[in-house]
Amino acid sequence: MLEIKHTLCPSCSVGCGLNVIINNGEIVGTFPYKRHPVNAGKNCLNGRNSIDCYQNKFEKAIVSKSEVDIDKAIDEVSKELNSADSSDVTIICSGNNDIGEIEAIKKFGESKGYNIAFYADNLKDFGDVASYDEVAGADKVFVIGDLLYENPLIGRRIVHAKQNGAKIYALGKTENSVTFNIADETSNSTVQEFLENNKGNIDDASVIVFNYVDSQDDLDKIEALDCKCLPVFSKSNSKGTFGIIEAKSLDEMLELLENTKVLLVFNDDIADELEFDFGRISKIISFVPCSNKTTEISDIVVPIKTWLEKDGSFVNAMGETQSFTAAVESDALSEIEIIEKLNG
Repeated sequence: MLEIKHTLCPSCSVGCGLNVIINNGEIVGTFPYKRHPVNAGKNCLNGRNSIDCYQNKFEKAIVSKSEVDIDKAIDEVSKELNSADSSDVTIICSGNNDIGEIEAIKKFGESKGYNIAFYADNLKDFGDVASYDEVAGADKVFVIGDLLYENPLIGRRIVHAKQNGAKIYALGKTENSVTFNIADETSNSTVQEFLENNKGNIDDASVIVFNYVDSQDDLDKIEALDCKCLPVFSKSNSKGTFGIIEAKSLDEMLELLENTKVLLVFNDDIADELEFDFGRISKIISFVPCSNKTTEISDIVVPIKTWLEKDGSFVNAMGETQSFTAAVESDALSEIEIIEKLNG
C-alpha cells in the first residue's frame, strides 16, 4: 500500500518541507511538499536524495570491523568510557541532532565531565538574522558562497531579489560559481577584501547571505555592519544547537582533538569536515545511521535511527522551530535511548 507522509529535509539549515513515499512500510522515494512555506513545492537534489541514508542504514553494530549486536557494542562503549579519564573524552554533537538529542547529549557529557564540542562550519550564531522574505525584498544582496548551487532554496530568494530590482554582489571560491550567473558584480577575493571593497555599498537596505567565512574575524566584521545578515549552515539544526551548546571555531576544534584519547561522535562526519590526523586518537566511536568517512576510521559503530524514524524538531536558518514526526516505524535505537543505556 502506498502512503505519503510529510517531514523536513535534513540536508541543510534552510528547513524545506519534504514528502516521502512509503510502500508497504518502506520509504521508496520523495517529492516536494507544495504547501510548505519555505520551499513551496521545490526541493534541491540534496533534498531529493536525503533518503539515501535510510535506504543504506546500518543493520548491525560494528566493533573492530566485525558485525555484532547493538547491546554488545554498547557494552564495549561503556568499557572504553569507564577505563578512560573523563578529561580525555570528547563528545562531538552536531546540527544533524534534533533539539531533544542535543539536550540529552549535553546532559550526559556534563554529568560525566567529558569535553563537549559542536562545530558549525566555522560560523557562529547571529541573534537577529534576516528572514527569507527579507532576502527576497532587499535592495542589495551580498552573497558569500555559491548559494544558488549549494543552498538552492535560499538561492531562490536571491533570484527573487534580483527580479525585484536588487543588485547582487557575489563572492565565490572559484570562477565557476553558479551564483555569478545572476550577480551584477563578482569577486574571488578573501571575505575580508570583499567586505572592505563593498563597505560603501552596504546599508540598512542590504542583506548579507553567507555559508562560509575565512576566519572568525570575518564574522565580527559582518556582525558590525549596518545591515541584516543570514548565515546558512550545512546541517539542519545548527541554529537550534547554538542555543544549547556553544560552537567551537576551527582552531578550537583542532586543539581539542589534539588532546582527545576517546572520541564519541553523535550523528556527524567530522573526519570529512576537518583536516586532522584522527589516527592520533586512541578510540573513535560513532553513533550514526549510515556509513561515512568517520565510520571508516571508527573502532566502534553504533547504529541509530534516521530522522525518518523518530519525532523531533529542528530550528532553521532564520530561527523558526519546525517539528517533524516519524514517517516509518523502526527497531533501531534513538540517540536518547543509547545514552540511557550508557548511563546504566
